[in-house]
Amino acid sequence: MKKVVLAYSGGLDTTFCALHLSKDLGYEVHAVIVNTGGFSKEELEAIENRAKTLGVASFKILEVMDTYYQEVIKYLVFGNVLKNQTYPLSVSAERILQAKSLAEYAKSIGAKAVAHGSTGAGNDQVRFDMIFQTIVPDIEIITPIRDLKLSRQEEIDYLKKHGVVMNFEKAAYSINKGIWGTSVGGKETLTSSEYLPEEAWPTQVTESEAKEIQLTFVQGELKGVNGEAFDNPVDAILKVQSMAAPYGIGRDIHVGDTIIGIKGRVGFEAAAPLIIIKGHQLLEKHTLTKWQLFWKNQLAEFYGNHLHEGHYLDPVMRNLESFMSSTQEFVTGNVRVLLQPYRFTLLGISSDHDLMSSKFGSYGEMNKGYTGEDVKGFTRILGNQTAIFHKVNSGNE
Repeated sequence: MKKVVLAYSGGLDTTFCALHLSKDLGYEVHAVIVNTGGFSKEELEAIENRAKTLGVASFKILEVMDTYYQEVIKYLVFGNVLKNQTYPLSVSAERILQAKSLAEYAKSIGAKAVAHGSTGAGNDQVRFDMIFQTIVPDIEIITPIRDLKLSRQEEIDYLKKHGVVMNFEKAAYSINKGIWGTSVGGKETLTSSEYLPEEAWPTQVTESEAKEIQLTFVQGELKGVNGEAFDNPVDAILKVQSMAAPYGIGRDIHVGDTIIGIKGRVGFEAAAPLIIIKGHQLLEKHTLTKWQLFWKNQLAEFYGNHLHEGHYLDPVMRNLESFMSSTQEFVTGNVRVLLQPYRFTLLGISSDHDLMSSKFGSYGEMNKGYTGEDVKGFTRILGNQTAIFHKVNSGNE
């Protein structure tokens, strides 16, 4: 019997896929969930129990949070990546790592096919397929929901026919949780004018008193929070999330262009990602030169877009990661952040590598590195070509 590795979440679509692949297509189904920080222990146990009732040959949990950080999140921080200056790629980033992990697992067990529950309408189908066709090009890709063009009701009827008992009521809001943010979709995000109501957000606001926290970065990586050191930046991210999320920080709606050419809206809450990215960006403003900042901004925007659209395995991504890593040598210091309901404020930084050092003067007040005559000569040379252009062409206007 041929083996198929199924990207399994325990929801309606992947439950249908598990049964259809075994009962209708005759595959030996190996259900795999790739945990990027979105599931509790209890949720994983419930998902595993459901999978076993479907008669799958095996159920596997791939714990990849550390890999997710080292291979993806770290570079999103180095690049201060926010899609359309708004969205920290919460879902698109984790889909890349999930697809890569599934492909590698399929290869390791000698599977002849991989399957996922994507429909034909979204970005995930492209991300999964592109990764699979690169890592496991000889393995068949099966997408039952997309291929059969199934409606939600047709899936429910099929599962009921086969005696599957589960909650078939569609939740008012779809939630996708991961360490780098949680997406929220509902009827409001299908419009261009409505905003998500308070009850739609997974984390409710329970904090009201302002609180100052301190982030410690070491060569661009978050390694400390409020004086507590973390060997693993994943733990530091979780710490910031636990402190900031109860303020309702990091809520927004992203409007973007999908890979397949249509626009879409998605709500998200990402307290830790936004605070970490903005704090890191402020520290860089103090520790990097003008041209380091300029070129990193250009390349990081391309990096984020390329990753978002599924091109993670393009070798140019490794080149860009090397560049961004090389800029972080002196991005070390502390960032003070004030947390308040629904917002945060960056208060300032302290760093041994701060280029805004008083040793060289104060902006708008006094300089210690040059004289007024130096500036006169510099200005004459700096503007020389522009002055020549206007002298030569003044009679031709």
